[in-house]
Order: sequence, then structure tokens, then C-alpha cells
Amino acid sequence: MAMWVTIALAGLAMEAAPKPSAPAPAPVPAQADLDRLAATLGYRFTILNNRPASCPAGLARCFESDIAITVPTGTDPTLPVEIRYGFVNPVAVVTSDVFATRPIKGDVNALSLKPGQALRAGRTYHVRVVAAGAFLSRNHAMPNAILYSPGLAPRVIAATRPGTDPDTGLETLPFVAPMTDAAALARGVAEDRTLWRTPDRAFALHAERGAATPVDIAILPKPARASHPAGRTVDLSGGLRIATTGIAPGDVAAALAGLPTGGAVPLTIRRQAGLAPEGYRLRVGDGAVQIDAADAAGASHALRSLVQQIAAEGTTLRPLLVEDSPRLAFRGLMIDLARNFHSKAELLKLIEQMAAYKLNRLHLHLGDDEGWRLEIAGLPELTEIGGYRCADPTETTCLSPQLGADPARDAPTNGYLTASDYTEILRAAAARQIAVIPSFDMPGHSRAAIRAMEVRYHRLMTAGDRAAAERFRLVDPADTTRYVSVQNYDDNTLNVCLDSTYRFVDAVIDGVAALHRAAGVPLTTYHIGGDETAGAWTGSPACQAVMARTGQSAKQLGAGFIERVSGDLAKRGIRVAGWSDGMGHTDPARMPAAVQTNIWGGLHTGGVAEAHAQANRGWRTVLSMPDAGYFDMPYAADPDETGYTWASRGVDTFQAFGFMPGNLPANGALIPDILARPTAVSDSVPLAPGRAITGLQAQLWSETVRRDMQVDYMLFPRLLALAERGWTTPAWEPAYVPGASYALGDPRVDRAALLAGWRDFAGRVGVQLTTLDRAGVTYRLAPPGARIVGGRLEANSEFAATPIEYRMGDAAWRRYAGPVAVSGAVTLRTRTPDGRRASRSVTVRATD
Repeated sequence: MAMWVTIALAGLAMEAAPKPSAPAPAPVPAQADLDRLAATLGYRFTILNNRPASCPAGLARCFESDIAITVPTGTDPTLPVEIRYGFVNPVAVVTSDVFATRPIKGDVNALSLKPGQALRAGRTYHVRVVAAGAFLSRNHAMPNAILYSPGLAPRVIAATRPGTDPDTGLETLPFVAPMTDAAALARGVAEDRTLWRTPDRAFALHAERGAATPVDIAILPKPARASHPAGRTVDLSGGLRIATTGIAPGDVAAALAGLPTGGAVPLTIRRQAGLAPEGYRLRVGDGAVQIDAADAAGASHALRSLVQQIAAEGTTLRPLLVEDSPRLAFRGLMIDLARNFHSKAELLKLIEQMAAYKLNRLHLHLGDDEGWRLEIAGLPELTEIGGYRCADPTETTCLSPQLGADPARDAPTNGYLTASDYTEILRAAAARQIAVIPSFDMPGHSRAAIRAMEVRYHRLMTAGDRAAAERFRLVDPADTTRYVSVQNYDDNTLNVCLDSTYRFVDAVIDGVAALHRAAGVPLTTYHIGGDETAGAWTGSPACQAVMARTGQSAKQLGAGFIERVSGDLAKRGIRVAGWSDGMGHTDPARMPAAVQTNIWGGLHTGGVAEAHAQANRGWRTVLSMPDAGYFDMPYAADPDETGYTWASRGVDTFQAFGFMPGNLPANGALIPDILARPTAVSDSVPLAPGRAITGLQAQLWSETVRRDMQVDYMLFPRLLALAERGWTTPAWEPAYVPGASYALGDPRVDRAALLAGWRDFAGRVGVQLTTLDRAGVTYRLAPPGARIVGGRLEANSEFAATPIEYRMGDAAWRRYAGPVAVSGAVTLRTRTPDGRRASRSVTVRATD
């Protein structure tokens, strides 16, 4: 679900000096020489044009970029070296008088000196790179280019290491040139109507959406019904006295942690028949708090709602009546630990925040091409090799450093969850009524597992144990198939015709199930991925034999893998889950009754038909659509925002908030296509009577997310909007009519109601930002909107709770309180309610 690129400099050498009468012995390269060169070599990456006049043959879209390599003065560059670097898109043409290029693997490429060429100290060399697609964000560039030299320890080129913004705390990429030329860089094709979200455009957006409504009911997600009845306030400052009936105190302990306890005000919690699953009734009044709940989850949700209202009003509460239950049974969050690892501490923090906003499924993506992140008993190589990326070109001690990985073993992007880590995560989630869904993508996206099992194979073969070596081997060594995956791998697919493949899958499933049993949390759903499988079978003797025996095609073999593993899971009492493209290729008659499909097709690229077709099979259908749920997409079309852009140029909090899960075609009234065009969304496969969407899930793929705080930035505050949409039916969502289509601006979607809902939501988010500050969540602060009219600065923010600061030149920052006279360029930023963090700075200039 991403693309990338890499470069290497081989054979760095000085121009030849006059030959002495007798040849001198070649100098022996020293580690100190390589270290010095890595510390001083200059490296600059510049995006030149996303719309060149022509593209190489076979490419409908391409862009031009430049890599500038500067050999510092006073450096001896005679050391034979190669530079390997990450590049997001597939490289088509490299133009250089000095350098040649070759692909290595995935996003890694190499530059090497052409025969007879040499480098000089003090010179800068430019390498022109033309690649497929478009490069729309500075943050697509991959850091940590590596110098290799035979016999020496590789070193990261210091100039390519990421930095840290002192104001925001976010990662920066100092080696990437700014992107400022909108005419050349904002769009990839002529028909693209995308505009960068400049301060003046942000100002217009914020003004159109309106100011936050003053908070009355602060609960988020919005309850089905809530009111303030007449009566006296209830003072909770002295603490609550807890009593439960039908619900174990331990089942709600995590939710109670946010309340003052040990006092005299009675808080009664009781199980009540007749309420919807996860539903609750909360009453505050007459000197007491009473909660009736359908189950422990409902009781916990009621307590979380009470905590949120206290955050807005304080511990002296007006009478309150809330009657509430969720719209969708499945409200999830997926975190990708495979591409870049994220810590146990970050996951535990996220679990608490999920509970606060009533999300109930945590999908952990633990295995992919770039990493394997969970310890499995009996298969230590999975984490010993697959848990780490380093500069070992043989990949016998680790994986290659894809995605700009820091090759240091202790880098935060390296690592895995131990059995005890995973057990702790399971118990923390269960204590908050959150089910964990582990995911290891197969049969494609499996390079980490394949490489790890190859290391195991060779280790055991060396020991003379052929049977053990072949027990879990995942490739057919006689396979001559040539293929390339979406992410440029030619070796990332399990061979689905080998018995050893299914022994491996069984071992993983049983290992994960054992961890769940140890935690006292049964494994109920297991996600097999199944997406973007390139295939590695047509040239495999093992598969040729299967096809000859069964009459199946190579494509059917992939579907057969999913069907077989799904059946094996069903025999264990475990529901299979997978991504919709792979699941859709299966024969429903060969699948178990209990199936979960995650729909990741876009609104304008077939996702609606896919969702309805798979829901019509009777499957648990979970919307994971990038238009509202892929939080690895940027918040806005801005070259300084992080996030891939293959599915959307921007998914901001407003877009996630406006999503309508109960009427998918209606989203065409609010969301243009990826080229910002008002393309209609049709309903070519209507939802059958009695069928419905089961849930909604946010995704955070981590190709460009290398730090835990960046996880927070990409998720919040838009995760709050998705939580609301999974819980509450929006007033602007028209009733679903089979076959109806919608185009941008369709009046059947009530925009006035949408904007009223947004203003209410924005007020409640303002309360939550203070809570998130206290929890250490480094959510995104949207830069302010701003314009200068008649010499006066006007500014606004996405959320009123984030104050605006401005300054002219290098003057001190000032708090913006209203239109003010300014001159020249003005720099602005927003701050968190607690004042500890700032947003990215933006600059406006007078236009009149």
C-alpha cells in the first residue's frame, strides 16, 4: 500500500593523478576513512517537477528530482563506496555523467560510479532521477542513506539523518529541499484541481465551517440522547462511593480510575436487561449518580462519559440524563508495527485513549515485508531476523534497511513485542472491553517471514538436519516465477503449494492462540491479510503439479490459500479476517460462515460496490476506506504534511467527521475524487435487504511514521471524529436508497446540519484537547488560517481551544486576539491549550 526508492554510490575515487614510474601499492581502506566520509558528505534531495513535459515510455505519470552529492573540501574520496538510499516511487531513468544506478530491493536503490569516472574533493555532483507517479510531500523522502565499502562497517550519511523541530517536537528531514513552486509541484496531472492548503485557503475553510458551539453536553462521541433535567447540582469533589450489581468491579476498574472515589456520594452501577449491547443509562441528580448498563462495556462507557462531563463542568455537576448505545458494533483502530516498530508504552497509551472514546477493536498489524513484530514460540528467527533492520547486505543477521530505517539495532523503529509484552497488551485491552485482532499479512506481504525462515533453513541444513530445515520453509527453490509486488519486492510471497507453508501458518496461529490463553483472553479473530498478492506460482514445480491435478489456475491458487487457512481457523473456533481485495476473490461456498472483511477500496475506486457485495455475502463488513479512515494519508494537501498520497491528498478531521457509514454513495456529496473533481459516487451493487455494515476502522500504516509521537500526530484529533461516526448516526446522513448516486454538493445531504454538527463537535474537541494534553498525547495542531486585508491581519483556527500566536520578522511571539495592523510578512502558529507545544509555522503576506 505504498511505494519507495533507493540510491547507491559505488567506487568513489579521485580523478587519476599522473602515474609514478613504479606503481605504488593500493592503499588499504580504513574504517576511519569511511566514518569521516559519512560524517562530511553532502546530500540534498530536491523535487523539481511533478508535471514534466514528457515521461519515459510506459509511464503515464512521472516526476523529476535531483540528488546533489557534495564531496567536502579536504576529504580524500578514493575509498570505494556505494550509497544506498530509500526512494518512495519506482525509479525509471537516472541521468548522470558520473553515476550509474541499479535497484536493490523494495525501496532501496544504489548509485555507483560509471567506469572511468572519479570524484573530486570540493565538487557537487547532480543525479537527475525520473520516477513513476508524483512526489507530493517532502516527507515521502526516506532518511538514513548508507555508505557501504567492502570489508568495512557501513555507515549512515550524517546529512541524511532526520532532525527534530524544536517547536513541534516532530521529525524533520533537513536534507530535503523545500517545496514552494505550486505550479510545478502541487499537482501530478493537468486535470488535477488540488490546491495547497495555504493560510488564506485555511482561513476560508475555517470561516465557512464556523466557530465552535459553547459546550453544554461535553461527551464524545455524541450520545444518542442527553439532557440536563431540572434539579440541584451534585458535588463530587469529596469523592464517590461505588456499589455494583451484576457487574464485577474489576471489569470497570480502568474506567473508574478517572473519577474521584473514596467519598460519600453514591455511585451505583447495575446490569439492566433490555438495553442494547454496550448501551447504558446515566443519571446524575438528587445527590447521587446511577448507571444502568447492558454489560461491563456499557458501564465503562457510562463512566467515561461521566469523566468527560466533569472535565467540562468540574466536579460540581448539573443534573444529567444520558441514554446511549453505539450505532456500529465494531469500532476499531489498526496500528502497523511491521513497517516501523512502535513501543509497548505507545500501544498501552493508545488502548487507554481508545477506551476513553468508546472504540472496541485494536487491530495490530504485526507481520509484513519489512518486519515481524511478535515473538512466536519455536520460531525464534522470526524476531531475531525479522524484528530488526540493519546494514547487512546478506540479510543473515537482520533485514535490509527498507523505508529509510536507521540501521542501529537499538533504533526505535527496530524491535518486537515479547510474549510478556503481548500478554500485557491483551490484558490492558480486555480490562477496557477492547478485543485485540492480531494480523500477519499472507500470502503476499510476507518477506520478513520468508527471509527469517530461510535463515532458519540454512542454519539447520548446516547442522545436518534436513527434515527440520524443510519443515517451515516458505519458498520452492525451483520456482522460476518472476514477479514484482506493489512495493517493488520480487521475493515477498509464500508458496501456497507447499505443505511447509501451512505448517508454518499453523505454528503461528497456534503460537498466537497460546499467548491469548496465557493472558486469559481467548483469540476470537485472526487477520490473515490476503491483499496485494503478486503471486509466485506459475513457475513453481510444486504449484504446476497442483494445477495439473486440480485444474485450478494460478489465480485460484491464491484464493485457495485464503479458503484453506480460513477453514483451519474456523476449526479452532476463530473467525478469519482479511482485506477485501483478497477476500473478494474467494468462493463464498468454500469459506466459513464467520468471516470479517476490511473494505479498503476508495469511494471513487470501487469501494462502495466492494463493501456492499461482501456485506451481501453475510460477512462482517468493516469499513476501512482511505477517504475517511486511512490516517497515514496527510491531513491536508500541503507539501510539509506527513503521509502518503496514493489514496487521498488530504483526510482532515472535518472529512472524517462528515463520513456517512450507513449510506456510502452519499459520501460523494462531500468528498471529491483524488484529483479534487466532483465525481459522482454510484451504487452499482446495492446493499441487499437485511444486510448492513458492521463497523468502521481507522488505519495507521507506518511507512512514513518512525516515532511514537508521530503516531499520536497522525491519529489525533481525527480519530475522535471516526469514533463519533462509529457511535452516532449523523443528522445529515440521508436514508439509504438502493441504486442512488450522489455528486459533490448534492442537496440530499444537509450541509447546514453537517456544519451545525461540526461546530458542536469542535466545542467538545476543545474540552478533549486539554484531556489529551494531560495524557501526553501529541495530537496534531492545525496551523492557523490567516489573511491580510487592508493592512490588518485576520486569523482563525480549526479549534477555538488552540490559541493563535503571530510575529513580524524576528520579533517576539504575540497572542492573537483579533484583527490587528501588520506590515510585511507575518508568521503564525497555534498552541496547545496547555501552551507546551506549537504547530508548524505558516507565513502570510499582504496581497493588496
